Amino acid sequence: MSRTTDVSFLLLDDFSHIAFSCAVEPLRIANLLSGKELYRWRLVSPSGESAVCSNRTVTLVDQGLDPLPPRGSLFLISGLNVGERASPDVLSFIRRERARGTRIGALCSGAFVLAKAGLLDNRRAAMHWAFHDSFQENFPEVELVRNVFVADEAFVTASGGTAATDLMLHLIGETHGLDLAMAIADQMVYSGVRPAHATQQISVQARYGIRNPHIAEAIRLLNESAPFYMPTSEIARRIGISTRQLERLFQKHLKMSPKKYAINQKLTKARNLLLQTEQSISEIALACGYESPSHFIRTYQNRFGVTPHNQRVFAQDTLSVHQIA
Repeated sequence: MSRTTDVSFLLLDDFSHIAFSCAVEPLRIANLLSGKELYRWRLVSPSGESAVCSNRTVTLVDQGLDPLPPRGSLFLISGLNVGERASPDVLSFIRRERARGTRIGALCSGAFVLAKAGLLDNRRAAMHWAFHDSFQENFPEVELVRNVFVADEAFVTASGGTAATDLMLHLIGETHGLDLAMAIADQMVYSGVRPAHATQQISVQARYGIRNPHIAEAIRLLNESAPFYMPTSEIARRIGISTRQLERLFQKHLKMSPKKYAINQKLTKARNLLLQTEQSISEIALACGYESPSHFIRTYQNRFGVTPHNQRVFAQDTLSVHQIA
C-alpha cells in the first residue's frame, strides 16, 4: 500500500487564491480517484488562525509556525507584497523545516521568500513573471527562469496560477504514475497540461499570430539588449533587411515601431519595480536605461497617464484600505 504523504501549505497574507486552489485540488482528486488517502494536507499561517488572500477571501488554517509532520512536503504560497510577508519568523520556520528534512517548494511569488532565506543561491527557480524584475534586482545570484515550474532542483517552484496544477500533476505522476496524473487532469477539465520547460507567457509572435522570422529575430535582439536597446538600424543590419523594411513589418504586425516596442518594454519593467520594490524613482529610472529621472517621469506619464510617484502612492493607498477592511 502507498504511504500517505503529508503536504502542508504555508499561506502568507495576500497569497494567490488561484495558485492555492490549483495546488490543493489535484491532491483531493488523487484521493478520490484512487480510493485511498494518498495525500493528507494541512494549512499553515504565521498567525495560526487564518490567512487573507489577494481577493480578500479569508481562509482558516490548521496551525501556526509549529513543527510539521516528518517526511512531508511544505509549499509556500504568497502573492502581492511578498517582501513584507517574508518576516524573520517565517524565514526561521522555513530554515527549521529544511533542517528537519521537509521537502520545500514555493508557488507564485513564493520563490522570493526562499531566496531571502538563502535557499536558492546558484539554483534555478520559477516564479510569476510579474515579479521577475524586482526579484532579479534583489537576488542576482538566483537563476530565474521563464518556465512554468522547476521540479529538478532541491526546492521545487512554480510560477503561479494554473502552473501550480502543472507542478502537482508532475509530482503526482512521479510518485503514483502518469495514468493517475492524467485522470486528475481530466477530472479538472484541464486539457492543456504543460511540461516544466513550457514558458509562462504567450510569445508576442503567438499572441498576434505573427509567423514572420524577421519580426521574431528583431524581438529577440531587442530583448537581449535591454535596457539599453539596440538601435533599429543595427537590428535591421543584423537581420539582413533595410531599416525602413523592418519598421514597416513592425507597423504591419504590431501597430508600432521597434523603438515604441522597446520603450513599452522598459516602462513595463519600471512599473513592476515601482509596485514591487522600495527603490527610488531615480534608481528605477537608471535600472530601466534612463539617464535622466525627469525624462523617465515624462515618458512614464505619457504611457500610463499617471506619474511614477502617484502610481506608487495609489497602490499603497489601495493596500491600506484593504488592510483596514
